[in-house]
Amino acid sequence: MIRDFQPADFLTLANGASGTTAIFLAMEQVRAPRPGNVYAATVLVVAALIFDFLDGRIARRRHASSPLGRELDSLADVISFGVAPAALAYAVGMSGGLDVIALLYFVACGISRLARYNVTAAQLTGAGAKVTHFEGTPIPTSIVLVLVLALLAWLGWTGKALPFGAVHIGPAELHLLVVLYVVSGSLMISKTLRIPKP
Repeated sequence: MIRDFQPADFLTLANGASGTTAIFLAMEQVRAPRPGNVYAATVLVVAALIFDFLDGRIARRRHASSPLGRELDSLADVISFGVAPAALAYAVGMSGGLDVIALLYFVACGISRLARYNVTAAQLTGAGAKVTHFEGTPIPTSIVLVLVLALLAWLGWTGKALPFGAVHIGPAELHLLVVLYVVSGSLMISKTLRIPKP
């Protein structure tokens, strides 16, 4: 199978590896909270974004895009820009019952958005056309959420010090900050929001 990989595919794997390591750092943050874990995870998500940008550029330049590459890209993006930001949010304190539901919604939106894009791209490519726009925001825009978490870690506003506090609905807790994840997820699956594809 490795022989079927294009050079861009190895960058895609680097994207996924960066996101996975960010998840490991989020787990370390739960075990032993310290700002360095959040900073390092943020750097890795930024690295994943760079790899994601480069793999597309190289594939287009070499005219070597493939269905395998597209699927690899989506799987890596789910890890780096879906699961990793959600895991990091949980690690910095958005871990109440309703927070978890909101973070699962965010990840589900990311998965759905990528699946929709792949189906649309396959249909257009089969017809000889090119995808000209994104429906909804691309999943890498979640890097903004990760940068917000890094800022909170720098300010010392994590754990019980998360800004805007939390509301309790019965035994479940919802940090108001997690609404950013709900909004981000909703924008990803929007069919009315169209963004030109470079």
